Amino acid sequence: MAVILGLTGGIATGKSTASNYFKKLKIPVVDADIGSRIIVEPGTDGLRKIVAHFGESILNSDGTLNRKALGIIVFYDEKQLATLNGILEEYIRKWISNQIIDYLKISPPLIVLDIPLLYERDYLSEVDSVMVVVTTKEVQLERLMKRDKVTKEAAEIRIKTQLPLKNKIKRADKIIDNNYSVENTQKQIEDWLKEKNLIE
Repeated sequence: MAVILGLTGGIATGKSTASNYFKKLKIPVVDADIGSRIIVEPGTDGLRKIVAHFGESILNSDGTLNRKALGIIVFYDEKQLATLNGILEEYIRKWISNQIIDYLKISPPLIVLDIPLLYERDYLSEVDSVMVVVTTKEVQLERLMKRDKVTKEAAEIRIKTQLPLKNKIKRADKIIDNNYSVENTQKQIEDWLKEKNLIE
């Protein structure tokens, strides 16, 4: 039976770096960010429900979701963010579940669930262990400001929409320190995989 690893972290702490390395090693990765885009494509129930609540101003001219416009609404309003998560919950859970079922058919030793809100949305029952990718607050802020081209204030607001990193660290089975080079992060993952006899 495959080991199910929950992979998470804070916004801009480098979870994608870890996720991409698992993919490079040909380890199946269920990426919740990809799922979150698929479930709100034009014509889906997910998009229809979002538009019904937030209005058509969150749509691009071609009918696709304007994620930036929606983000401005929810990142500055906890209630609206909770509403959005509530709307999409059943769709993303079903998508993740179907992905796991498909991957189990090929009997891999490990399946990685790449879920940013793993703790916040209570996915612990779905995984055997949890890996948390971390950085210092300073590095996190710097990377987020650079990545999303936002001010320090805006970056801090986005960080606060998630469970504090220190809380995730306390509940993690494995912590990956992503303050340094990509190669350093990859080496930590590789060492963990060898320790668990998941690669040679």
